[in-house]
This record gives sequence, C-alpha cells and structure tokens, in this order.
Amino acid sequence: MTTRISPMSSPHGVGKVAIERALSKLGIATRSEARRLVLAGRVALDGRVVRDPRMSVRPETARFMVDGVPAAAPAERVLMLLHKPTGVVTTRRDPEGRRTVYDLIQDAARHLVPVGRLDAASTGLLLLTDDTRLADWLTDPRQAIPRVYLVTVRGRFDARAAAAACTGVEDREDLLRAHAVTIRKASGRETHLVVELRQGRNREIRRLCAALGHEVTRLKRVSFGSLELGDLAAGAWRWVAERERREAFPLWFTQSSTARRTS
Repeated sequence: MTTRISPMSSPHGVGKVAIERALSKLGIATRSEARRLVLAGRVALDGRVVRDPRMSVRPETARFMVDGVPAAAPAERVLMLLHKPTGVVTTRRDPEGRRTVYDLIQDAARHLVPVGRLDAASTGLLLLTDDTRLADWLTDPRQAIPRVYLVTVRGRFDARAAAAACTGVEDREDLLRAHAVTIRKASGRETHLVVELRQGRNREIRRLCAALGHEVTRLKRVSFGSLELGDLAAGAWRWVAERERREAFPLWFTQSSTARRTS
C-alpha cells in the first residue's frame, strides 16, 4: 500500500530556495551562519552583494562569493552508513551527556548530517552525508523510499493488528501507516515483526504499535532503500561508494542530472 502525496508548493518557485538555505545545502555554511553572513553584507551572488537571506536562488547555478572569495560546494559528496547502537542519540550535543553518533565517527566526518533519525532506544542503519539536498530528498515522503525494521512488541500482534497498521491509525493529527507488516513469530508474551515504512514520521513505528495496544521493546533498522546493514558491527561505520549510491537511489541521480542540464 503506497501513500500518494501531492507535491508541496514553494514560495520561492520550482527549484529555488532562500539564499540562506542554498548556502547550507551546498555545504558552504550552516543555515544560521549563512543568515549572519548575508545580513552582514559579506555574501555576493553573481557579482552583487545581497543582504536579504530570504532571497530566492537556484543552488545548482548560483555563483557565491564570501568576503570576496569564491565559495563552492565540495567537489565530491560522501555518504556514510553507521550501525547505531542503543543508547546513542542522533544529535551533535546532548544536554543529558549521552553518547552521540558523532562520538562514534569522531574526526572522520563531523561535518556530516544525519539522514533522518533513530531515537536513543532504537538501533541499526543510520545514513549520514554532507549533501543536504540528498538528505532532504531521501526523507521526503513523496519519494517513498522503503525502510525496513525488525521490531519486537509486547503481547500477541495478530493478523488483524497487522492489517490495521497498514490501513493506518490517526495519532496527534498524523496518519501513521506501515507499508507492509510481516509477523515472524508470535506468542502471548511477545511478537517479532518485520515492518516496512515509506513515509517516515517521527517515532512512527513506536507510536503506531502503541495506538494498536502494543509496546515496542526492540526496534532495529536493517535497510534504507537497497542499502543493507548486513553484518556491520554495532558502533562501526563504512563509506558508501558512488556505485552503491547510484544503484540504491537511481532516481536521485537522474533528477539531479536533469536539474543541472535544464537550469
């Protein structure tokens, strides 16, 4: 069952974003840094100083200068696949002092941003990248990228509950819905499931199962698109080669190439 969502409109026009967001997407500065740079008159667009951080631009073709020096995105984008262990949070700094995913990757790639999130209690495959446009595309519900999870819940989760999960449940104005649910093993004490998501709302599986009367006790993401966790050890990570990226997300590369040719 696939959820169809109409394309969202943009106040900046098709293919355009605010200049502060463009600078962030290109990896030139964070969004807050970009806003400060623009307001200070330190950014030039196509040879002219700009002072409005909300000005609309097309990131792929805009020529930026910061303090008179040409600013360009990194020549080669990267994608990392991390096996997030339990108890580790998907953030740069945690006010509670818990370990973060950046403690795991240390100096290897602190500039990367996570593609979506896994909560502290969840484990498994987490992607990180320096290409924020790719991160946005992968988490856009319109792309319906499949993500597969191994889930354990309390009690017997039967075929009726699986059907209800795929039909969808309203929770806090969100329609929570699994694309597919497979019951691997069931008993009165607990049930083991394979759950596939396509829309990826915040804590969707935990909220969906809770709405159906079942507490999630274990949740592990094992694939994102065609990228699989495999036997990668908890806490370990690896780079995803360009060939793998093209095979996993061919539509992204097609759309990016088309955008560059038509812009």
